[in-house]
Amino acid sequence: MLASLGRFTIDSVTELGRFSLFIGRALWSLGRIRAFYRKMVRTTFEMGVRCVPIILTVGCFTGLIVGLEGYRTLARFGSETALGSSVAKALINGLAPVLAALMIVGQAGSALAAELGIQRNSEQIDAAQTMGINPLGYFISPRLLAALIVFPLHTVFFNLIGLFGGFVSGVVILSQEPGVYWQSVGAGLEADDLWGGLVKSVAFGFTVTAICAYEGFNTHRRSSEPGVRGVTESTTRAVVYSSIAVLTLDYLITAVQH
Repeated sequence: MLASLGRFTIDSVTELGRFSLFIGRALWSLGRIRAFYRKMVRTTFEMGVRCVPIILTVGCFTGLIVGLEGYRTLARFGSETALGSSVAKALINGLAPVLAALMIVGQAGSALAAELGIQRNSEQIDAAQTMGINPLGYFISPRLLAALIVFPLHTVFFNLIGLFGGFVSGVVILSQEPGVYWQSVGAGLEADDLWGGLVKSVAFGFTVTAICAYEGFNTHRRSSEPGVRGVTESTTRAVVYSSIAVLTLDYLITAVQH
């Protein structure tokens, strides 16, 4: 048992060191490749525009649910007029950055890990290195930088559509006055909450993109089986690890902020 524990500890520290070197080399390669900005635009489109429908859908239903549950809870204390504040508080520095990150992981993060895994198995990454192209700079760096742009924007979209969902629940369904709802939203919004949500989204974006890229890039080494099954394994591991990282970072950042 002690030998297994020691082996697990050594393997974990070794993998953490490899991951850190992977991120450091990718950041060092920023802007050192040709067509960097073209790849940035393409990556931003893939991670940003294609994820907008799922972000808007989940954000709307989240606002609807928070509005309904919040109204029922506040009604017990005769505080229905505070519905807008409760919806804003629940979304902006809590649910919005986390759920937006999880949705992007499920769609763009899994696609990133699978794409890099296929490129590794088909030897495209090795071919690029043979031609003198830095594979980390060509395949990874633009995605890391794009994540710092895309995740905060998606969080803002999530907030807006979530507040609209709360409006539908409170005003359209439960017949609260529109002015009362939006006045309560304005009273509940604070600059610290807005900045806190954006800080979380930036941290989530960089971390989950790095994890998905690392798993896909190292499919040949990290997977127990070669070929398609190896890509499937690395993609699944990337989504699971990224989701755990999002929840862990959310707790740590929230604890620091408060």
